[in-house]
Amino acid sequence: MLPVALISLAYSSLIWISQKIFDPPTPAIQASSTTLVFELRQQHAVTSEGAILFNDVSRTQQALNFGQETHAIPTRRVQRARPLSPEVFQQARARSRLFKENVAIDWEEDEIVAPDAEKRETLLALAKMTNNAYLEPGEAGWYELEKQWNVSYPFGWEPDEDGFRGHVFATRDNSTVILAIKGTSMGFLGGGGPTTSKDKFNDNLLFSCCCARIDWTWTTVCDCYRSGWQCDQDCLERSMMDESLFYGIGTNLYNNITYMYPESNIWITGHSLGGALASLLGVSFGAPAIAFESPGDKLASTRLHLPQPPATHEHITHVYHTADPIAMGTCNGILSSCALAGYALESRCHLGRSIVYDTVSNLSWSVDIRKHGIVSVIDNILNASWAPSEEIGREVPSAVIEEDCVECFSWEFGDFPLALNNHNTSSSGLGRGGCGSG
Repeated sequence: MLPVALISLAYSSLIWISQKIFDPPTPAIQASSTTLVFELRQQHAVTSEGAILFNDVSRTQQALNFGQETHAIPTRRVQRARPLSPEVFQQARARSRLFKENVAIDWEEDEIVAPDAEKRETLLALAKMTNNAYLEPGEAGWYELEKQWNVSYPFGWEPDEDGFRGHVFATRDNSTVILAIKGTSMGFLGGGGPTTSKDKFNDNLLFSCCCARIDWTWTTVCDCYRSGWQCDQDCLERSMMDESLFYGIGTNLYNNITYMYPESNIWITGHSLGGALASLLGVSFGAPAIAFESPGDKLASTRLHLPQPPATHEHITHVYHTADPIAMGTCNGILSSCALAGYALESRCHLGRSIVYDTVSNLSWSVDIRKHGIVSVIDNILNASWAPSEEIGREVPSAVIEEDCVECFSWEFGDFPLALNNHNTSSSGLGRGGCGSG
């Protein structure tokens, strides 16, 4: 049994509900099914040191707390490419970073069952899962997905715990497992909490052009800025090895899940920072990922030296709308809402494919950081029956690949040794921002 302090960190995973207790046996869901049914399974915890622990919930507790209803999510089959082994993938990353070599690796291409992102029902269910990752059960704003979601277990809500948070869900036959990752808790959006500091650190390291260097008054998250608009590339890449970076914690968690469910198909979802992490993990492991309102993640994938397969990541889907300046990559510059709150969210280019709701044209929304929240997406977009006029008959807009996307065009990246520059003397270009469409 985990200590109470670790139980409070526990990620709510799906708890297996005994068929003998609740209902007669039913046929297992096959991988070719058009819908999958998910239920709570077990708890897993991430300590403040990054260690991952797992704990099953007792059958008695299951019987007392959970009903027998299930929640179905439509699926479809997609092509994906994944590395032949984690070792090959990590070796390619290391050679790319250390020797600046683009190592060609062999990819395994196959067809897998993924969430059907063309159905509003799918996106709505996954969006509610990502929303609940921010909250304790019963807290204001909690979405009740159905009876089996009415009772959950808090994780990471102790005042002194500030780490990676999320929920895990699974089908009864373990054919599919979903990892839902919490995004940034921003105090200025009414959130906050113990994860705020590390959330901001990850945001400013992953999504800024150069260590969150907005102007000379900012405290940067790494020491890679030089003078003018120069940034040391090797320094940036070394900074991505920081032990506080959630990507590394996420890879450890994913590996633990695959150890527990070696035959399962794993999906990943998340909102904002959680969505970007879902996408990066999806690229790393070939897992289907649905990311909501994520900042651009392509820049981070490059700096993390994630090998790219020859084909587009069809299994990675970003979902966002045009009134969200964070997902659109326009919440930058010294006077932007993000910068005023201390966030350097400057990236704009997304991996995989993007489903973009044009809320500015079709709903007359103004661009506003308050539209970034997942609740706004759930209540005003996914719960609404509307679609772009040119796509009448579709449940969601068509997914597109973001081509000709340019970011951080103001910056020069290269070999700029610290000893040759005074990185705090220049404030040239104040307010220019860090990225744009070029």
